[in-house]
This record gives sequence, structure tokens and C-alpha cells, in this order.
Amino acid sequence: MFNCQELLGLSDGGYRDFLRGVRACVLTNLLLLLSFAVIIQAVIVLLEPLLSGAPLNIRQLWLLFGVGAAVVMLYFFAYQNEYRQTYTVSYSESEKIRLEVAEHIRRLPLSFFNNKDLSELTTNIMADCTTIEHVMSHVLPGLCADIIAAGLACGALAFYDWRMALALFAALPLALGLILGGRQIQAKFGERHVQAKLRVSDQVQEYLDGIKVVKAFGLSGEKSRALETALRSMMFEAIKFEGITGTAVTLAMMILQVGLGLVTLVGVLLLLGGSLDIIKLLTFIIISARIYSPLIVVFTLLPELFYFLISTRRMQALRREPLLGGAEDIVLPDYNIELRNVSFAYNNKDVLKNISLKIPQNSVTALVGPSGGGKTTVARLIARFWDVRSGEILIGGQNICGIDPERLLHYMSFVFQDVVLFNDTVMNNIRIGKQDASDAQVCAAAKMARCDEFSQRLPQGYATIIGENGCTLSGGERQRISIARALLKDAPIVLLDEATASLDPENETQIQAALAELVKGRTVIVIAHRLRTVLAADKIAVLDNGRLVEEGSALDLPRDGLFARLYKLQQESLGWSIKR
Repeated sequence: MFNCQELLGLSDGGYRDFLRGVRACVLTNLLLLLSFAVIIQAVIVLLEPLLSGAPLNIRQLWLLFGVGAAVVMLYFFAYQNEYRQTYTVSYSESEKIRLEVAEHIRRLPLSFFNNKDLSELTTNIMADCTTIEHVMSHVLPGLCADIIAAGLACGALAFYDWRMALALFAALPLALGLILGGRQIQAKFGERHVQAKLRVSDQVQEYLDGIKVVKAFGLSGEKSRALETALRSMMFEAIKFEGITGTAVTLAMMILQVGLGLVTLVGVLLLLGGSLDIIKLLTFIIISARIYSPLIVVFTLLPELFYFLISTRRMQALRREPLLGGAEDIVLPDYNIELRNVSFAYNNKDVLKNISLKIPQNSVTALVGPSGGGKTTVARLIARFWDVRSGEILIGGQNICGIDPERLLHYMSFVFQDVVLFNDTVMNNIRIGKQDASDAQVCAAAKMARCDEFSQRLPQGYATIIGENGCTLSGGERQRISIARALLKDAPIVLLDEATASLDPENETQIQAALAELVKGRTVIVIAHRLRTVLAADKIAVLDNGRLVEEGSALDLPRDGLFARLYKLQQESLGWSIKR
């Protein structure tokens, strides 16, 4: 028996609301059965004069009419309560689940994202949460209520006449066995259908992300084979799954309907044998038409529930992904950074090998070397985006593995080569650096980052919406907004990852001036390929193939070493030009 609270990821309050929803559905179903019982009793009163010759009991009919009207009123209020307890509550709980999942994803280590596609995580937050919402509102409460109502009806009918009740429900075990027995087959095809949908989501995401390349090389329309193949695969898997599920449900309902014939056959035989009166026979025939309604709903919802369990289990697997732990009350006494015999690997591929490096407080340390040498990995390990495989990283004498990542990042600012901006105002994009900053503080940081000039030229100034990922701004302007964020945050440790790469000379000059403001009095780690930009760094650490091969200021490094060789090659490349 599965645990609904754990399976659906409900909070304690959400689970209590879910149980209230089930109780509300049960009450509605029981009132519906009660109204049907009143109708049956009215039919019996009307038939009594025909069968026994007694006069029609008008008083009893009026009494039944009054009871029926009261039941209808109660049903109306019960249905309103059911709606509130199921749909309204489930939508509210679904919102909480989405926010909790999004927060959980935000706190996961970057190693998790190496094995996950953006489209799959989007599906987790949107489609899977919608599935849980649907299960909570449309499936489980009604399913539980119908099972309870059918069970109570079965018990009541058995008390009324066990032989007729047995005939009525004789086909139920066989029909139910068909649904449950084919569960594994349904789960297999359901899993294939879910995977096909994920592949489509992935291909659509890739198609949209690469739309410039698609247009440039004529890969749109029918020429986009990967997307077309994924869509066709999803269509075929959907047909297979619906065919398997639909066939099982249809056969089960056909078997269940055999009970109607059995009730009539057994009832007539008992009537002829003198052990059953006509009133009971008519009662069971009338009841048979109604009692199967909740059972048919159960048979329809069970395969739907099995399919939904695939998505809910994927959601639970995501929520069980371990977070990086650590203390939240750590206060760093200083900002000296030290790597001690640090090794690290991506998917069992060694990236860093026994690196030891000291980064003094209030200094600029540059990480340089060939591509793939481990520069970015070192910076990200310092920020604890991953945990080291062996060795340790200390900041202020504290091993960062014992510091909560959220607390650790409080001490750091980042400026990346690839800037991420939001479809919001310039003001709000800068304010990400410090959510509670005043407008005056944001504007001061913007001026230091050389953002003020271009911001004032925008139609609404700092209140201008800059489009998705800042699409209305140039690369240099977007980079300066990123620097303004870091300035506003005012963290003591700054990590710069290729902050001036791929910029024109004018923008590079502006950004270098902004960076000069940013690095004042801070512990700075710079990742750079343009070696001339780090000649004035206090320390240069040269990484090659995951090892620290050189260390020191530009004047201290060996003249025949790797840094000197790379610097010479870059200087020679400055004279390159196109020749006809």
C-alpha cells in the first residue's frame, strides 16, 4: 500500500486537506445513494397497490418527497464543500509543491545538472506538478470515495438479500483482476510514453535554443529530422498506450456488466422458486443500473492512477536528490583562501590532480592556462558548486564543506562571461545583487559599473524592460549590469570568469574601468585567456591538464615556462590579418 503523503509530496497540512477532500467526496456519494434509495422506496410505495390491492399511501409519498427534497439540498451543499475541499485545496497545494521543488532545484549541487536536461527539469516543475494536482483533485479523492461507497452499498445489499448481492457483484473480482493483472504491461507502455514526451520536450527546447543556426543552415520545417522523429515517436507511443489501457478498461467494464444479466437471471429463478418476492427483484434490477456507476468510475481511474504514478515517482526521485549540507551560522574571520591537495573528477574523469594553492586576502589571483586545464573548476570548487573528491578548501581557516552553500555564497560575488539577465527592468536586474537595496544604492552601483550612461538613453531609463536575457542591450551593456550586481552585493570575495572576453575595444575599456572599482579591497580570483590583462595580478597560477605547474607574479614566473610561451603566442597572434 503506497503512502499518499510521501508519494504526492504533500505537506502535513496538505495531507490533512487531502483527507478532508476524500471525506467530502464520500459524503457526496452517500447522499447520492440516499437519494436513489428514496426513489426506490417511492417506486415500492407506488407498486404496492398494484401488487397487493392496498390503497395508495399518499401520506408516505409526501413524506418521501420531503425527505428527497432535504437530501437534494444536503447534496447541493455537500457538493459545494467537495469542490472547496478537493479542487481549491489541491490547486493551492500544487502551488506550494512547485515552489518547494523550484527551491530544492536551486539548492542542488551543479553535479546534478551535468546529468539532467533543462527540458526535463522544466517538465518536473510544470507537467509533473500538474499531474500531482490532477491526481489530488480529480483522481484519488473520487477513487477513494467510489470504493467506499461501492463497499457500503455492497454491504447494505448483502444484508437485504445476500443471494442477489452475490449475483450482482459476481463479475467484480474478474473485472478487477483484469485491470490489476495488466498493471505491469500498462506501466511499461506508460513509461515509454512518458520518455517519448520528455524526448519531444528536449528536442523542442534544443530547436528553439538553436533557432539562429536552424535558420542559417536551412534546417527548419521538414528538415528538422530530430524533432520530427521525436514527435512521431510520441504519437506512436501514445497510440500504443491508449490502445492497451483502453482495451483493458473496456473489457473490464464488459465483464462487469454481466452482473446485470446475472441479477435478472438469479432473481427470476428465485422468484419462481418462491424464495424472493417481486418487490425485492424490482429493487435489485433498479439498483443494478445505479450501483455500477461508481464501479465504472473506479475502473476508469485505476489505469489513470497507474500512469500518474510514473510522473509522481519521478518527482519524488527529484525531491530526494541530496543537498549540500553545512552550518548556517559560520562567520569567517578573514578571507584568505587555501586549496590543500585538492583533486576532483567529472564522471570519473580526473580534472584536478592534487592541487595546493594559497590565495591571500585583498589580492588579485589570476588562474590561467590552456583550455581544459581546470581553471573554471577551481573557481567553482571555491564557491562550493561541487564538493572536492579529496583534499580540502579553506576560507578564513574554515573547511568550506562544513559551511552551508547559501551562507558561503553570501561572501562571494560573480561576474561571468555569459551574463544571464531577466525580462525585467534595468533597476530590478541590478537589484538581484541585493534584494533590499534602495533605488539610490542601485543607481550608485550602476554609475560605478558605467551603466548610467546607456541606462539614461533607454525609453524609461532604469525602469525600461530589457527583454528576455537582455536582448535589447549589447554584450558590453549586459556585462556592465552584471558588474553592477556584484558591486551592489559588496561581497568580500569576487570571482571573475572571462569577464572581458569577446568584447570590442570600447566596451572592454568601459568594463575594465568598472572592474577596477569592483576589485578594490577585495579578494579577487580572475580566470582569463587574455594574458596581458592579468600581468599586474599579485599572483598568477598556471594550470595545465589539472595540475598547478607555475605560480607567482608575472616577473617571478620562469621565462621559458608555460605562461611565457602562451603569452608569446598571443602577442604573435595580434599581428594576424586576412590575406587575399
